[in-house]
Amino acid sequence: MTTRHPDTADTTDPTLEADVFARNCASRPVLQNVASRWGVLALAALREGPYRFSALRRRVDGISERMLSQTLQNLERDGMIHREVQQSIPPHVEYTLTDLGAQVADQIVGLIHVLESNIDRIRAAQDAYHRD
Repeated sequence: MTTRHPDTADTTDPTLEADVFARNCASRPVLQNVASRWGVLALAALREGPYRFSALRRRVDGISERMLSQTLQNLERDGMIHREVQQSIPPHVEYTLTDLGAQVADQIVGLIHVLESNIDRIRAAQDAYHRD
């Protein structure tokens, strides 16, 4: 992977399969789905293990049923999660991470740990910002 400098006129890097900074890059909408408020939380929760829809909705506090459904559909389409309909009465749907989804979730959980372990520093910075 090459390093691109902001003042470089050529914005195309032929060594990259995808370039999220390029307007039409196919990875950009996937990044938007993964990095959305609910995408991040759904992936992090699913890293804990399989969830049924209602349990996942309880785990991701504050998400509406409609938004969770849309988020899961987007993540399934992008290959991050697997949706399995279990043969029972009534039928149950269980969500799990794919291998790709697990890789992404590992990175997200790492970021969450950094943020949670530094929340005091973050709050101090926020307080200082608002005082100035």
